[in-house]
Amino acid sequence: MTIRVLLADDQALLRGTFRLLIDAQPDMEVVAEAADGAEAVRLARSERADIVVMDIRMPGVDGIEATRLIGRDEDLAGVKVLVLTTFEEDEFVIEALRAGASGFLGKGVEPARLLDAVRLVTAGEALLSPTATKGLIARVLDQPSAGDLVDPDRLATLTPREREVLTLVGQGLSNDEIAERLFVTPVTAKTHANRAMTKLGARDRAQLVVIAYETGLVRAGRRADPGAASTG
Repeated sequence: MTIRVLLADDQALLRGTFRLLIDAQPDMEVVAEAADGAEAVRLARSERADIVVMDIRMPGVDGIEATRLIGRDEDLAGVKVLVLTTFEEDEFVIEALRAGASGFLGKGVEPARLLDAVRLVTAGEALLSPTATKGLIARVLDQPSAGDLVDPDRLATLTPREREVLTLVGQGLSNDEIAERLFVTPVTAKTHANRAMTKLGARDRAQLVVIAYETGLVRAGRRADPGAASTG
C-alpha cells in the first residue's frame, strides 16, 4: 500500500524539500501541499490523505487547530497527524497531542528519521521517542489545568492487564519493551494496548499516553510496578 502524504507548512521551500524526499520512496507519495491549516483540513478530505505532516505555526488556522479539526471530523477518522516542531515550545507539543496528533519531530530531523516516522504513525503507532521527548510529555501532562483532567473512572472499563499495559504505554514503552517487562509476547502486548484504545476511544497510542497522564494513572517520576496488577 502506498502511503498518501499531505504536507502542511507555510514555507514553500521546506515543503518542496520534503516532497522530493517522500516521493523518492517506493511506498509513499505526496498527494497535496497546504500553506495553512484551513487548506490542510480541506485537502486532507479531498485528497484522502493517510497522514498529514503538519507545521505548528502557520498563518490563519495554525497546525494545532487544524489537527483538532481533523480529529473531530468523522470523515477524517483514519487520517493521522505528525507534527513538526522545534521541541523548545513545550506547551505547543502537548496541545498538539491533546488535539489528536500521533507524534512530533523537530524540523532539523534526519531524512531517514522523518521517513520512519511517517511509516510508524501511519501504521497507528505513536512517535514518542527519544527519551527526552518522553520526559517532555511527562513533565507537561503531569501538570494539567483543572479543566483538562479526565475522570479516572473512565479507566473502569479496562481489565487489570489492560490497565497495566496502559500504564507502560504512558511511560513511552514500545510493545517489545512491554512484552519484556510483563513476560508476554509483543503480539499480546499490542493486543492489550489495542483493546484499551477501543474501550477508551483513543485514536492511537499517543492518545493513550495523554489519557494515562490526564487520569493520573501515570505521573512524572513515578514508575509503575507491573507486579502490582493481576497478570490475567
